[in-house]
Amino acid sequence: MVTRIGISLGDPAGVGPEIVAGALLAADAETCARVVVFGDRVLLERALSHRGATLPPGVDVDDRGAAEAAAICPGAPSEASGRAQVDYLEAAVAAARAGRIGGLVTAPISKSWAARAGFRFPGHTEYLADRLGAPDVAMMFAGPGLRVVLVTVHVALAEVSARLTADLVDRRVQMAARTLMRDFGVTRPRVGVVGLNPHAGEGGMFGGEEAAVIVPGIDAARRALGDAVDIRGPLVPDAAFRAALAGDHDVLVAMYHDQALIPVKLIDFEEAVNVTLGLPIVRTSPDHGTAYDIAGSGRARVGSFSAALRLACELTYRRAIGRAY
Repeated sequence: MVTRIGISLGDPAGVGPEIVAGALLAADAETCARVVVFGDRVLLERALSHRGATLPPGVDVDDRGAAEAAAICPGAPSEASGRAQVDYLEAAVAAARAGRIGGLVTAPISKSWAARAGFRFPGHTEYLADRLGAPDVAMMFAGPGLRVVLVTVHVALAEVSARLTADLVDRRVQMAARTLMRDFGVTRPRVGVVGLNPHAGEGGMFGGEEAAVIVPGIDAARRALGDAVDIRGPLVPDAAFRAALAGDHDVLVAMYHDQALIPVKLIDFEEAVNVTLGLPIVRTSPDHGTAYDIAGSGRARVGSFSAALRLACELTYRRAIGRAY
């Protein structure tokens, strides 16, 4: 498998160019030699010049060469920036499909401005799944303290219970376990499955989803994975994340968005990385958006994007030298 890493520049009116520039300047020579940036060179070089720097040696740029790129201003999204961010992503995906890159780090896009440019997907994840032929994908947030996989994602809290099924829990547990073995190098993952209700239902006193849905999902995953994985749960939600932080679990499988993201952003906000599971390539991204309000001001922090680049390099290399479970 190819170990080259693509970077899509994201919305050029947002913080994408400056966080990419900052991450490249912080990266070592080996990483830079593996990177190809999909974007307009003029915008990347402008972001680098604001840091008093030039493009690090070894970094390749797939220059889209848009005539209107130089007129795009930080903090001022437009039809031009909407078209550009879609073009960068399409070029990166074409490279992945052609086998030129084995991993992709995506800078933030604006869903609304991308939609104006004909982008018909809710976000990166759905687009990548469609274009790369992935029938089932999941979202993991990985940081130094916590790794969490979501069962449901952008769903109203009142609808979570109805969306949960034993099959969905089973698939997310298996995906979490297989990803840890293949990409993270964990030989026998300890997967903690978090309950939905207070006290994980307290034997049905505070809700029946644990017995009706989560336990059958765990049992199915145990049958599929056998002794290769240690699956635990349903875990009491208010204690599970502290136990994971203490090293008791290698990954947690959470039932809904905020159950996962509140502890992740509390513990690992500067270094949390969004990892898309289920794709034929590695895909990571920072855990923030376009931040138009600070774009071009020099205040954008590069920590999350740098972490996303480092993790993409690590996972792509492991996937290349290892074998799928």
